[in-house]
Amino acid sequence: MEQKKENGNGGSENKQVFSPKKFLFVSSESLSGDLAWQMKKEGHEVKIFIKAECDKDVYDGFLDKVDDWKSQIDWANVIIFDDTGFGNIADDLRQKGKFVVGGSAYTDRLEEDREFGQTEMKRIGMSVLPHWDFDSFESGIDFLKKNPGRYVFKPSGNTPSDMKGILFMAHEEDGKDLIEILEQNKKLWAKKIKNFQLQKMAVGVEVAVGAFFNGEDFVYPVNVNFEHKKLFPGDIGPYTGEMGTLMYWSQPNPLFNSTLLKIKESLAKSRYVGYIDINCIANQKGIYPLEFTSRFGYPTISIQMEGIISGMGDFMYSLAKKEKFELKTKKGFQVGVCVVVPPFPYDDKREFAIYKDLSILFKKPSFDGVHLGDVKRVNEIWTVAGESGYVLVVTGAGITVQGARNQAYQRIGNIMLQNMYYRTDIGVKWSSDGDKLQTWGYLY
Repeated sequence: MEQKKENGNGGSENKQVFSPKKFLFVSSESLSGDLAWQMKKEGHEVKIFIKAECDKDVYDGFLDKVDDWKSQIDWANVIIFDDTGFGNIADDLRQKGKFVVGGSAYTDRLEEDREFGQTEMKRIGMSVLPHWDFDSFESGIDFLKKNPGRYVFKPSGNTPSDMKGILFMAHEEDGKDLIEILEQNKKLWAKKIKNFQLQKMAVGVEVAVGAFFNGEDFVYPVNVNFEHKKLFPGDIGPYTGEMGTLMYWSQPNPLFNSTLLKIKESLAKSRYVGYIDINCIANQKGIYPLEFTSRFGYPTISIQMEGIISGMGDFMYSLAKKEKFELKTKKGFQVGVCVVVPPFPYDDKREFAIYKDLSILFKKPSFDGVHLGDVKRVNEIWTVAGESGYVLVVTGAGITVQGARNQAYQRIGNIMLQNMYYRTDIGVKWSSDGDKLQTWGYLY
């Protein structure tokens, strides 16, 4: 049965819903509301549970909330866990016959335990960079002093969200700048970061490849994406987690075949269902995988919806049932830009109080390409919610990168939000990075 409804960009188009399903989203933080909202607009029933008290008002006016997600298990056709940390629960529910999209104990460990993730990469035949794992800052600093060189510092484990963006690279050849950073911050970080990894640094193009997995096999096409993690244009400033991404959909390519495809058997053994991504550094010598993301990415999933033509509810239902699904995607490129307000990327309740409940206005009555961050709707007016300052993700698509960029930034121009900021250079490095990756034979 065809019915007309809003699409993922806020417009409307005809998409087929075979029959409305019931989806229960379970979230530690306010992460997956944009996906849930899209599925609601497609005609499905959606409920969401958010554990974090500071995010309790996020998605008000957009989605139906529940305080006890376990009481809704029998109600739901599909349960969706949107972050790591739920793997054991998801495994148990699958064992009981429930349809679940989300992690497994194995895939949670792939992402949270960097040492285990790197060991698995090496076991299945990927080319990994030398790395060392530590449980104290003193031992890490001592290692750097005894082994001068350029390394990257990365927290391990299920670290708090405000620490996930911490990542430092040595710029000096002897690594003394990284030693100084760790010396100055070890007392503060030791309270939240119990384990970390030092990885030998490789210079090249940072690129990621991901795909959805249905518990038995990958669903094609794959997604090639380029994250922009630093706060300011030109890759200047602190790491934020993510400020925007350029991506496109592709048939399996050498980048995918030499990395993510190799873990197919292990994913199937763990019965993982969901999206999985592997971030890499590539140069003319080879492809070096850095880390797994075994969950939806943020803002990745919102940008992916800009490029996915298939109904997301139908897709998630088929994925959870291990059914083969023809994922239909747009040709060309998609760009997503994170629109934020202070104190993002920092945690400052006093500063955020200025922006809490601030209205988000639109010059023209169009929500095309506007995706939910930490927002709520009060009397049909969108307002800032939560405490993070991560407000919106705005997307655009085009046959060329420049076309996708133009559409995304034109859509941002329709938004009025006091003191909002965003990167203006998402995707501009494609002309050089894309050429290199294609010249080296890694992408089609």
